[in-house]
Amino acid sequence: MLVFRGFTRKAPSATVLTIGNFDGVHLGHRALLAQLRATAAREGLLPAALTFEPHPREFFGHESAPARLSTLREKLEMLAEEGAALAYVCHFNARFAALSAEEFIERILVGSARVKHLIVGDDFRFGVGRRGNIALLREAGKHYGFQVEAIDGVTVEGERASSSAVRNALAEGRLDYAARLLGRPYSIDGRVVHGDKMGRQLGFATANIRIKHDKPPLLGVFVAEVLGLSKQALRGVANLGFRPSAARVDRPLLEVHLFDFSTEIYGQHINVRFLHQLRNEIRFPNLDALKSQIADDVDQAKAYFRRLDAPTHP
Repeated sequence: MLVFRGFTRKAPSATVLTIGNFDGVHLGHRALLAQLRATAAREGLLPAALTFEPHPREFFGHESAPARLSTLREKLEMLAEEGAALAYVCHFNARFAALSAEEFIERILVGSARVKHLIVGDDFRFGVGRRGNIALLREAGKHYGFQVEAIDGVTVEGERASSSAVRNALAEGRLDYAARLLGRPYSIDGRVVHGDKMGRQLGFATANIRIKHDKPPLLGVFVAEVLGLSKQALRGVANLGFRPSAARVDRPLLEVHLFDFSTEIYGQHINVRFLHQLRNEIRFPNLDALKSQIADDVDQAKAYFRRLDAPTHP
């Protein structure tokens, strides 16, 4: 997939374009991208996506910004997997925020993205003051020669699939429901880095993964799977948080203990899937109590996988 940062480069050919934050790439986003693929194939257009970095709410108010579901790298990888051949990454700053809806259409959609077919969600708004809407896009389409298609939202158990709904489910430990909103288990990518080796001292060596954002959408201890180290997912227990019983860290740290695994994997990029929450992070009075709890976490996680592997009978 081609990735253009900013809008100084024109798309190599006419595009079918979709626009969004795409944080998490949930089922609502996937519906847009499925329509993108179908339209590109039918009309012979380049399938393209336009997304924003940072999230607009991070720009307007860092402290009140939502937890990130995905890094830019994760988002671009998922957009590529869903069929986008070109991604425009818009640097959301004061200059961009000041663009009128008309300027956004003329300079970005028509001038850079060479749009011939635009696919957006039914609630899409844009431009300074969020004045731009579907009606304005359709009027502009008549003038500039592009079609506009608005896609209805996707609902799961009566709730619209949205990044906010996913964040709420993760924060409340409802990982099964979050997976239904996403269409897959929630996961975090990262590179394995050196830690203080405390897990190894306790008898439960961990892979430490660098977290890029200060506000992950979930914290605690989880049953997990790891992709990227072998053909099949590896199983284990993940702790995401601030290590209250050890040398506390200022930024969240993701530590994963893999069952029956001892290979050195420093520097490798892996994907950690969160399947089930075992407990919240708590502070233990001493390392012996912490070691006992980790052993219990491992036992619970292995029991979870045994239930998962058990044959089902009609």
